[in-house]
Amino acid sequence: MMAYVLLFLSAFGAATLLPLQSETVLAGLFLLGKYSELLLILVATVGNVLGSCVNWWLGIKLEAYKDKRWFPVSEKQLLKAQTLYSKYGSPILLLSWVPVIGDPLTLVSGVLKEKFITFIILVFTSALLHKYVSI
Repeated sequence: MMAYVLLFLSAFGAATLLPLQSETVLAGLFLLGKYSELLLILVATVGNVLGSCVNWWLGIKLEAYKDKRWFPVSEKQLLKAQTLYSKYGSPILLLSWVPVIGDPLTLVSGVLKEKFITFIILVFTSALLHKYVSI
């Protein structure tokens, strides 16, 4: 049970703006062969999606603070994510798993007031497919 909790926390943190990585934890648990592969993928996916929801919420609440020094995304990352989001629309969230741009995309989706249901569907699909294909 503790392994699933640690995987969840790792996946949650990795999906936020924190510089964490959860795939190694997931791969390590797979290699041990002691845990349900389906449950590992589900736990990692749910952790990633909930972490991305934090970014979405921060985007909604913190837009007014984007020019502050402590803001968690650089102006360059934010502009790149906004440009991609504007060009491709909400389906760009299917790239929310991609390192460097994924987390800012989920933040920008909040800044741009993406509907939460659309956000959840796209981010869940992205995270699940990424986990399934990675392992």
